[in-house]
Amino acid sequence: MIQIFINPDRSKWQDIMKRAVNDTAELKESVAGIIAEVCHHGDEALRKFSRQFDGVELDTLRVSSAESDDADDIVEHSLKQAIAIASKNISKFHKAQRMNEISLETMPGIVCSQRAVPISKVGLYIPGGNSPLFSTVLMLAIPARIAGCKKIILCTPPNKEGKVHPAILYAARVAGVTEIYKVGGAQAIAAMAYGTESIPKVHKIFGPGNRFVMEAKLQVGAQTVAIDMPAGPSEVMIIADKNANPAFVAGDFLSQAEHGPDSQSILLTDSKELAEKLPSVLAEMLDTLPRKDMMIKSLAHSRIIVFENENDIMNFANEYAPEHLIINHTDADRLARQVENAGSVFLGSYSPESAGDYASGTNHTLPTSGYAHAYSGVNLDSFCKKITFQRLTQAGLGSIGNAIEIMAENEELMAHKLAVSIRLQK
Repeated sequence: MIQIFINPDRSKWQDIMKRAVNDTAELKESVAGIIAEVCHHGDEALRKFSRQFDGVELDTLRVSSAESDDADDIVEHSLKQAIAIASKNISKFHKAQRMNEISLETMPGIVCSQRAVPISKVGLYIPGGNSPLFSTVLMLAIPARIAGCKKIILCTPPNKEGKVHPAILYAARVAGVTEIYKVGGAQAIAAMAYGTESIPKVHKIFGPGNRFVMEAKLQVGAQTVAIDMPAGPSEVMIIADKNANPAFVAGDFLSQAEHGPDSQSILLTDSKELAEKLPSVLAEMLDTLPRKDMMIKSLAHSRIIVFENENDIMNFANEYAPEHLIINHTDADRLARQVENAGSVFLGSYSPESAGDYASGTNHTLPTSGYAHAYSGVNLDSFCKKITFQRLTQAGLGSIGNAIEIMAENEELMAHKLAVSIRLQK
């Protein structure tokens, strides 16, 4: 079920690190066709794709206030309480990320400043296939609200009755979403990127999705709108020593496998005993879970790797750049200081990935497929632009004017030089 590697040579690491790949020419072509049809036919195309992909005929695409009110009555009190706890922690952590305005005098008469300005219109995509991801509504809409985004648009696919899951609607109201639309798939991404009669064009699109959604985000991101980050199937890497509870490690493996058949779980350990024991613990736990068949497919992409050398463990982890990194290790804090590439890190025996997925306060929208080498997870800055300002007095321009003229002349940009020279002459 799971491949086990013992002290693999560094020349083999890249092969071991391979993720599941679904990048095909057919996928690109199919998504491009959907985007083109939405661009040309707007709401008509969205209704067509709802019939085709969701099996539902929609009169209106926008969720009404009455539907949101009904969701308040349907959602159980216990779930409302859980959402309240998660919302409080997510809000608290993201409010702490607010940036103070910077203003300083770089030289006498030259004042430079920077302030964060919210993106006015953002689009959030919330999947509705394997699971109604109402937690992602909180993770995206709460920081958007804190940042000050004026319009927070949400798209999510309807069920066969043309309804949106009540937990998604309830979470959207709690988090401050301004408009909700019953549109899913690549067509929802196209609608938010280009706008239709019903759905407004946004300036940046956030959120996870299947391979069609992710391909659509990549295509519109190269054409007309910003996206949060490139992303692929979800993944977790666990660093564990001989003291780690095998059941805890297995639980983390399986919670990741539950995301989808292309998800990947990797254990890095210096304990052969843990490596040998884990497969049987996984098999025993699998029999108790409802999504066993899908999870078995995910585990086929998963790995157990034994390294005798701790440096190899950390070098492998940093080279892989996992979306989630769990350090279930006696010296977790020491190893954490060596982490260079990861989306989010979970320290100690009692820090499962599930905590970050739901309620600890950190954001669960994270870079996958090695993008943690260069990308951060979603945070408050994701919903802002940093705009710089500068004011020069006559004396200030005089102090750097000659330097500007010389630099412009050497770059052969004489109009740049002229814009300074005429001021200095005056």
